[in-house]
Amino acid sequence: MLKSLFIRNFVLIDGLDIRFEDGFSVITGETGAGKSIILGALSLVLGERADTKSIQSGKDKCTIEAVFDISTYQLERFFEENDLAYDATECMFRRELYSTGKSRAFINDSPVSLSIVKELGNRLIDVHSQHQNLLLADTHFQLNVVDLIAHTGEKLTEYRSEYTEYLALCDALDELKNRALNTRNEEDYIRFQYEELSEAKLRVGEQEELEQELDTLSHTEEIKTALYKVTELLKGEGTSVVSSLRDALAAIEQLSAYFPKANEYVDRLRNSYLDISDLASETDVLKDDIEFNPERLEWVNNRINMIYSLQQKHKISSVEGLIAKRDDFGMQLNAIESFDEELESLSKRRQESYLLLTEQAAGITELRKKAAGVIEKQIIERMVLLGMPNTRFHLLITPKNKPSFDGMDEVSFLFSANKNEQLKPVAQTASGGEISRLMLCVKAMIAGYAALPSIIFDEIDTGISGEIADKMADIMQDLGRKMQVITITHLPQIAAKGKAHYFVYKEDTPEHTYTRIRRLDDKERVDEIARMLSGAKMTQAAVDNALALLGL
Repeated sequence: MLKSLFIRNFVLIDGLDIRFEDGFSVITGETGAGKSIILGALSLVLGERADTKSIQSGKDKCTIEAVFDISTYQLERFFEENDLAYDATECMFRRELYSTGKSRAFINDSPVSLSIVKELGNRLIDVHSQHQNLLLADTHFQLNVVDLIAHTGEKLTEYRSEYTEYLALCDALDELKNRALNTRNEEDYIRFQYEELSEAKLRVGEQEELEQELDTLSHTEEIKTALYKVTELLKGEGTSVVSSLRDALAAIEQLSAYFPKANEYVDRLRNSYLDISDLASETDVLKDDIEFNPERLEWVNNRINMIYSLQQKHKISSVEGLIAKRDDFGMQLNAIESFDEELESLSKRRQESYLLLTEQAAGITELRKKAAGVIEKQIIERMVLLGMPNTRFHLLITPKNKPSFDGMDEVSFLFSANKNEQLKPVAQTASGGEISRLMLCVKAMIAGYAALPSIIFDEIDTGISGEIADKMADIMQDLGRKMQVITITHLPQIAAKGKAHYFVYKEDTPEHTYTRIRRLDDKERVDEIARMLSGAKMTQAAVDNALALLGL
């Protein structure tokens, strides 16, 4: 509930600090006294667009603060999600406007965006004006009213969870169909690339081996000549390394009988002799094996050129990369061949989700249809009380051709104020005064089903009087037993039913005219209601009537 409102330097208000009561309160005052200014300040602190013209002339800054009791609203999660300081009992909104055009908004002294202010404000207070009556023509608002009375909350939660899953399956299926179509259009290209790379029969490390073999084949004569020379030097006719080592070994062996240290040299020379002999034999064989092979050279060249060509074509620098590319093409071909199975599986899952969704939607529709009769009955009863005995009201529920976030129902409020008038959607048939009464009835009805925010009725009684005004006051008074209700009224019948009575007036000073508001005591209240009854000149009859209305 709204606990207090502080306003400084706003239009005609230099300073105002007012405390509000729970239950049903009324605000009265002469036309032009500034009631709309107070509402404008409240709207501003709750996130409405700022205008520097709202700052009192000659002032640099305007400040508005509103304090709410939030103990019953369970808003801790909202504060956590928006990184705001949380007080489980109280919340303060503050708005500052500067003559420079700058504007700042705060919640519990933390700077916030206007979108956050509006979101939280909408949960705490509902300023009901002629403009808000347009909500009655909003099908989403109408559906919310029906769901509140029908208690569809739990079923709607389950339905919306499945609806989210259904939409995800639809998106996945559409994406798979597009991928299948695009891939199938490229199937010939992919298959050609795959077959070309497969026929190449590439293997890891092949490129390095071929490049080495190409070097060898290209230098056969040089290799053969060098091997021949090595062989001749090692074991050729005449003086050679092998024959020299053999002679040295024989000489050192003769010393070993009388020079023990010679044994060490014998072993070393013998090993060297054997190693060089083996090496000479190997080079001798190898030089004969090395032959120029033009056919092999041509094949190696062709093979390497083929690898280079594939690398250039696919912009890949290694055989390993080409093998990976071949495998990727293979996977794409496998995917193409499996698209039909995937599409069938996904289509089946989507159909199963759709069937479950329609089943859940049917359960919600059933609850809404049951609630429709209750809503029609309550609305008509209240409208009759408000002086519209020929009211006809019908809640039309028609099926949608596909699921939506709120189910598969289209809801429309059909209304007629006269016997012979055809039922039509509210927006097409009801006058401003009729819509005001209808909206009051709707809010009075839903107040019994949900914890509503505080509500301010801004001259909802326009165009009514007498007994009807009294009935409207009874409805608002009854609402006040469930929530905080504040109404701005010109009717004494309504003003008299308030638990607290606030009076708005203008005060003239030599320099300025200011708007003031104060809570009336019992005597002042009698005088104000008598003034509302009699006009400028108060009569004893008006005072007596005021006392009667107040039950004093």
